[in-house]
Amino acid sequence: MRVLIGALALLGACAGALALVYRQDMARAYERIGERSRVIASPLGDIEYLEGGGATGVMGAHDASSATQSNESARSVGPAVLVVHGSGGGYDQGELLAHAALGRNTALRWVAPSRFGYLRSALPAGATFDTQAQAFAHLLNHLGIEQVAVVALSHGGPSALLFAALYPDRVSSLTLISAGVATSAVADQAEAHRKGSALMAIFQQDWRYWAMTHALRGWFLELMGVSAEVAAGLTPAQKQLADEVIDFMNPVSPRAAGTVFDNRAAMPNERIAAIRAPTLILHARDDGLQLFHNAEFAAGHIAGARLVSFERGGHLLLAVEQAAVQAKTVAHIRAHFDAATTERARP
Repeated sequence: MRVLIGALALLGACAGALALVYRQDMARAYERIGERSRVIASPLGDIEYLEGGGATGVMGAHDASSATQSNESARSVGPAVLVVHGSGGGYDQGELLAHAALGRNTALRWVAPSRFGYLRSALPAGATFDTQAQAFAHLLNHLGIEQVAVVALSHGGPSALLFAALYPDRVSSLTLISAGVATSAVADQAEAHRKGSALMAIFQQDWRYWAMTHALRGWFLELMGVSAEVAAGLTPAQKQLADEVIDFMNPVSPRAAGTVFDNRAAMPNERIAAIRAPTLILHARDDGLQLFHNAEFAAGHIAGARLVSFERGGHLLLAVEQAAVQAKTVAHIRAHFDAATTERARP
């Protein structure tokens, strides 16, 4: 009996310790996402965003500069980059994407909105990826930014593609990183859908996501489209970025509606043929979540698109090939911004 009582006491102590760690982690996570961003009202509901890079650094809600000063700065610093996060993200994942793909101390000015249903951005009734593209346009209008380079990660792809299709004069270039593009009937797509649905379910509760990513991180990486082989081969720097991507999705409750929206909204499919912006596609052949079919579809339907494929990296290509992704992304943005600027300057 004493042994049983001791075992129960030990289990209780362990459970208490885990609960304490969970509460501390959640407190830090909610503090991290709170008050760094700005929110504007729009016909499509509130839009949350963060700005950084350029001459201003990150600008949050408590900066001394007024909205008017922000608008003037946005007009004077270029090129501007619209950074579109993936599923499970928000402006904070957009910030991670900006740092990884553009450089932590980049001279490029970037804007990272939280998409529909993520953090403090609204999920309007009848939302689609088209209306998300319209929300991007409204945000850029508010900031006084006429044209942007667009960089999209994962399921940020659909709304970024439709923004380029619907607003061709506002996009100097488009970069897709491990991006979702189109539906598919290939054999592996059913497994990818299963992974996406499982991720959506995990994202509905803070404690569930926290427990899964702490106790079963290897399994969670596989669910995210990263093979065990790729995960085992991560260098310390690659693992740090991968861990940041996963850990920065805490807390998930304020992102839950966004993951459901992403999982159910219609993909752009053949409509991307309307895109005229110079397009760079970066994708790993072994991506188990956004299958390589997406990259091939985009390359086949967007005129002049350039596909750069990587043999390995899974859905963590941004971490596994971070140096190459950054170099190619920045070169693409600068080359085509310069070209667009020259074209606009002609009489």
